Amino acid sequence: MFTLLKTEGNARRGRFVTDHGTVETPCFMPIATKGAVKTVSSEDLEMLGAQIILSNTYHLLLRPGLDGIRQLSGLHRFMGWKKPILTDSGGYQVFSLARLNKTTEEGVRFQSHIDGSKIFLTPELSMEMQLAIGSDILMSFDDVAAGDSSRERYEDAMERSLRWARKCRIAFDEQKEKGVTKDPHLFGIVQGGIHEDLRERSVQELTSIGFDGYAIGGLSVGESRTDAYRVASFVCDRLPKDCPRYFMGGGMPEEILHYVRSGVDMFDCVLPTRNARHGMLFVWKQYPEEWNPYTKEEPLDFYAKIHITNERFAFDEEPLDPFCDCVTCKTTSKAYIRHLFQTEEILGLRLATIHNIRFYLRLMERLRSAFSSPI
Repeated sequence: MFTLLKTEGNARRGRFVTDHGTVETPCFMPIATKGAVKTVSSEDLEMLGAQIILSNTYHLLLRPGLDGIRQLSGLHRFMGWKKPILTDSGGYQVFSLARLNKTTEEGVRFQSHIDGSKIFLTPELSMEMQLAIGSDILMSFDDVAAGDSSRERYEDAMERSLRWARKCRIAFDEQKEKGVTKDPHLFGIVQGGIHEDLRERSVQELTSIGFDGYAIGGLSVGESRTDAYRVASFVCDRLPKDCPRYFMGGGMPEEILHYVRSGVDMFDCVLPTRNARHGMLFVWKQYPEEWNPYTKEEPLDFYAKIHITNERFAFDEEPLDPFCDCVTCKTTSKAYIRHLFQTEEILGLRLATIHNIRFYLRLMERLRSAFSSPI
């Protein structure tokens, strides 16, 4: 399952074995919310070096639905992706689509944002759907509080998430033999907002239930970066060393660097793909192989952001990033990519997305290769 191979301070180099392949950590998961990473194919993702992707239970429950995904023999076959898949439980939609749902002790009543139909998503249904998807890593169903919530709301969300986690553990154990994937893994999600005592209680209860890995949830939802850093470090110090740790929803490259140095193993974020579609691209300041991410002082000045629609790139025939090895940077110029955005050609979104995904995946490759000290 998970093997811790090396450490560098609190940073960890690991290996997680799943039914659909091995994931080397630290790793980044491109987001295929509805069964696709916007503008790129499964073949593109493999070419770019993606080891694992993330998809979303809520959106797949709406389309193609539980019966549909079963009839299609799971998401791997449906989208032509042979490597591991992690699925979000749908709990985040409790937070992000709050105006369309009502939370009760049993689960969440959703009104579909597509056709207005009513759906009651419970911990048990979340497990059933994720197993039908064929997820290699399933997430327990959780209640996410906004970053500016009161302590009372944070505590309520944390306690409900624990009750749902127990239900997920039972449902997973009862149903996993019926799933598409032979040996799926279930992760628990630590909640508690910015309050360390709530986070500690969440960790204690989740580890007593027992999961294959643990996620840090309820951050990157509006709290300050200082609070997010503090809480992530606090939680990592208390999680089991022999299980993978997953930071949900973060973040910028310097944030990922910080969380890796704090002991996090897995990440997902919409930033590389969403920003690419708006013309905001990440570029290296040097060859990543020449950059040491584990110096005593945290090195933050390793990349830059450029807005490709800026007029200054109109006649710039240089590659987007001279230090990047992606097909976009090998074959096109800044001027051409800007032209594609200006003329609203779909190819521009695709080339930008390919570049940003490769930037994030190469960042993770460097964070893995830079390890020097054995355990």
